[in-house]
Amino acid sequence: MSKPGANPHKTVKAALAANAGIACAKLIAAALSGSAAMLAEAVHSVADTANQALLLLGMRRAARRPTALRPFGSHRESYFWAFIVALLLFFLGGVFAISEGVDKLLHHQTHEGSLLVPLIVLGISVALELTSFTVAFREFNKDRGTRSIREALFAGKDPVIPLVLLEDTGAVIGLAIALISIATTALTGRAAADAIGSILIGVLLCSVGLLLARDTQSLLVGEGIDAATRAEVVRLAEQTRGVVSVRQVLSLHLGPDAVLLALKVRFDGALPLPAIERAINELEAGVRAKLPIMRRIFVEPDTDYDASKDPDYPG
Repeated sequence: MSKPGANPHKTVKAALAANAGIACAKLIAAALSGSAAMLAEAVHSVADTANQALLLLGMRRAARRPTALRPFGSHRESYFWAFIVALLLFFLGGVFAISEGVDKLLHHQTHEGSLLVPLIVLGISVALELTSFTVAFREFNKDRGTRSIREALFAGKDPVIPLVLLEDTGAVIGLAIALISIATTALTGRAAADAIGSILIGVLLCSVGLLLARDTQSLLVGEGIDAATRAEVVRLAEQTRGVVSVRQVLSLHLGPDAVLLALKVRFDGALPLPAIERAINELEAGVRAKLPIMRRIFVEPDTDYDASKDPDYPG
């Protein structure tokens, strides 16, 4: 979940601006030099630019109001488009770079054309990518709080900032690989280093794409709230007047900042129906005041419910 200080829109827009300029420069440099590694990096930047545009589209569509067709809103749009971004990074960036590198490795033994322009473009690209990376890492740190970097990357419920951060990290590493491979080709005159650089960039992109796809697929299928948030829900519910205990907690992240919460609650048996209704309203208001991401809360009075006898309850 993004905390108030984190700004996913700022992160994505910074990455979009950087990648759009870098993509144009790399495409020109690839055309002038014939470098496979440069072309792989150009396609990488084109894919990244498209990815940022899709993330912005997902965030905009996720903010749409509920309708009769989608009564819980469109929050999962952000998960869907993040998953598409991961696939594009794998197929458009990674697979293309590997195939281009393999082709050049098999059919081109020497390199023709100046590599000065690609080296200059790569140097500028490193500076721009580091700027985008700095923005993403700053927003990521605001979002992660006290969690470890690994937990914040793969255990959070908002994939946007971690996705951009991993993309930028992959881009910086890819640029380093391209610089080394192109410089080696310039010194030796042989295309093997350039081709191997393209393959390595492709492997890197495929790895990042698969990692992101696995994480966003889990969010898309549906994840509940974490243990700490669950404990807080139980605490808030059980301090409501008339509540004896919480018998069951079920939750589902509809999106990064929207959760569906269902509770089975044991109320004081002496309470009349109107008092139980008031207690339910107080419970919902209390939980929502402390945890505003609980967009939809459903409370069912159930004195005799036993989770141990429910085969579908996860515990």
